[in-house]
Amino acid sequence: MAKKKINLTEELKKYFGFDTFKGNQEAIIENLLAGNDTFVLMPTGGGKSLCYQLPSLLMEGTAIVISPLIALMKNQVDAMRNYSEEDGVAHFINSSLNKGAIDQVKADILSGKTKLLYVAPESLTKDENVEFLKTVKISFYAVDEAHCISEWGHDFRPEYRRIRPIINEIGKAPLIALTATATPKVQHDIQKNLGMNDAKVFKSSFNRPNLYYEVRPKTANIDKDIIKFIKNNPEKSGIIYCLSRKKVEELAEILQANGINARPYHAGMDSATRSQNQDDFLMEKIDVIVATIAFGMGIDKPDVRFVIHYDIPKSLEGYYQETGRAGRDGGEGQCITFYTNKDLQKLEKFMQGKPVAEQEIGKQLLQETAAYAESSLCRRKTLLHYFGEEYTEDNCGNCDNCLNPKKQVEAQELLCTVIETILAVKENFKSDYIIDIIRGRATSEVQAHLHEDLDVFGSGIDEDDKIWNAVIRQALIAGYLSKDVENYGLLKVTSAGRKFLEHPVSFKIVEDKDFEEVEEDAPVRGGGACAVDPVLYAMLKDLRKKLSKQLSVPPYVIFQDPSLEAMATIYPITLEELQNIPGVGAGKAKRYGEEFCKLIKRHCEENEIERPEDLRVRTVANKSKLKVSIIQAIDRKVALDDIAVSKGIEFDELLNEIEAIVYSGTKLNIDYFLEEIMDEDHMLDIYDYFKESTTDDIEEALEELGDDFTEEEVRLVRVKFISEMAN
Repeated sequence: MAKKKINLTEELKKYFGFDTFKGNQEAIIENLLAGNDTFVLMPTGGGKSLCYQLPSLLMEGTAIVISPLIALMKNQVDAMRNYSEEDGVAHFINSSLNKGAIDQVKADILSGKTKLLYVAPESLTKDENVEFLKTVKISFYAVDEAHCISEWGHDFRPEYRRIRPIINEIGKAPLIALTATATPKVQHDIQKNLGMNDAKVFKSSFNRPNLYYEVRPKTANIDKDIIKFIKNNPEKSGIIYCLSRKKVEELAEILQANGINARPYHAGMDSATRSQNQDDFLMEKIDVIVATIAFGMGIDKPDVRFVIHYDIPKSLEGYYQETGRAGRDGGEGQCITFYTNKDLQKLEKFMQGKPVAEQEIGKQLLQETAAYAESSLCRRKTLLHYFGEEYTEDNCGNCDNCLNPKKQVEAQELLCTVIETILAVKENFKSDYIIDIIRGRATSEVQAHLHEDLDVFGSGIDEDDKIWNAVIRQALIAGYLSKDVENYGLLKVTSAGRKFLEHPVSFKIVEDKDFEEVEEDAPVRGGGACAVDPVLYAMLKDLRKKLSKQLSVPPYVIFQDPSLEAMATIYPITLEELQNIPGVGAGKAKRYGEEFCKLIKRHCEENEIERPEDLRVRTVANKSKLKVSIIQAIDRKVALDDIAVSKGIEFDELLNEIEAIVYSGTKLNIDYFLEEIMDEDHMLDIYDYFKESTTDDIEEALEELGDDFTEEEVRLVRVKFISEMAN
């Protein structure tokens, strides 16, 4: 046996040029060479691929690697060919190959050249491929990204469920399943589905000590925060993950406009551009890829220095997998996530219409993600606990919570209350329900179970939900409670929890973080109170008043209050900078901007103010295609109601878009439409009202004008007025 080990190291050196194996690699390979089923749990960057690549070269026949990702197959085949003198050593079969290419692959396999064949599960199940593979000597099967089998995994693919029956049809051979992320539940699911319950399991630690984890509140300034972060990390490779393709495109454009070498990547792009962007990122022609989670699976780039999540992922497994792309060489890896509760609500909405069981699983996964984001506990501890691994350090020294620890508070009595409540309802409910009872909320569900009669009902009314959530989350990590994952996350009391109730000991918790809901893209609101510099805000209002008198237009026509507030916060001193203020387009900046910029510049110099605008976000001109097409349609004199129908939006939404266009300084002529739907005197009455008024508020206008006028009419005439007077 000792001889074999020496051989393995020699073979490793011969084929791959490495002197030593990493972690469990050698034991895994020995187990597979001995003809045994093998289950490998190894974090990204741990060297999973080698566990099947080396044995495939040493065993007789061809190894079949089942992988869900075309990009990954191409990468790995290229890598294998680099290690070998023979191009035919590795091949893939998937939908991207034409018939001639597939014939070549088959010829190489039959001649014995090919040691590794990568197939997508969809290709594996095709009859002609099954028939062909029956004629081939197969050394072993490898199922990569095995978490795709489980509905509890973050990337469930139904076709993965068919792998076992197909393997049985093709012919028996040892099986190795590999994944970089699996909770105990998912691990069990994979083994059961692949019929490999007797497999030897090799589990590496999921701890990546070099990765720094941080969760930041997602505010209206998120683009600016990201630009600032990237500019502070010049020439470093990074990936930014967004949930939607639209956001990927928009953000990539904004980054480019701000001098950052970034490109988009998502499944909806044409494959040539997508591959080009991926290759350019690998070859370091570009620094940053903005992508949906379709990107990066298996991308073997060791020096990704940061991974930013623009949107919170749907599960902690997804989060772990995506952050795992950073620092695979053991060097720096910053993982920054932007979080707001609103995003979770959005993701929950997306689940509506799916089967109930799927919705329940999805909700549970989201709740775990929220718990991770909102917790003030060590991020490493929370993450590793999720993957069934205990992290015993009190402070990891490499996450935001450990670097800025919150004060601990004693929660011994609170935990006793939680345990008593869980036991009182026979360990049959989830955490939200437990908190409802503790807080004394007689919801319809509580009443249906007659639980408002329990002694514990209302026993914790003095503490808010946030505290009770923190107690439950941290008791789970401390091992006093457990979650029955199979049953939708019902809370159970462990034996340690029962002991605690009999003999309570100190139980300290840290309060959860408060992620205030922040309106997405909300302009700065509030009468000057939101402006950072109230003195400047007052001066800007005076200047606006002076100009309004000179030009005989109401003050709001020049700039609205939110725009002045933003000026008193960001201090723009050039017309170009002014255009980045909400509600200020190029036209407005040219027409009115000069005096405002002069005033701001003078104020900054006199008071020695350091401007945040030294980092400025350049917005992308005509960012919204919808706005551009609305402007073009109005230029062609298309009736507004027809525009709304053709764009698939309500008339009210169209009006919102039109108002945003004219308030930003673009001139629109909608006279053709007003003439059609409104009496001229009627229109002039509204127009004259706005001329005299000091506010553009619709409700005030309706009150002043009386019942003869509808809100729609008033809004339309206001558009005409702003367009003519201000732009």
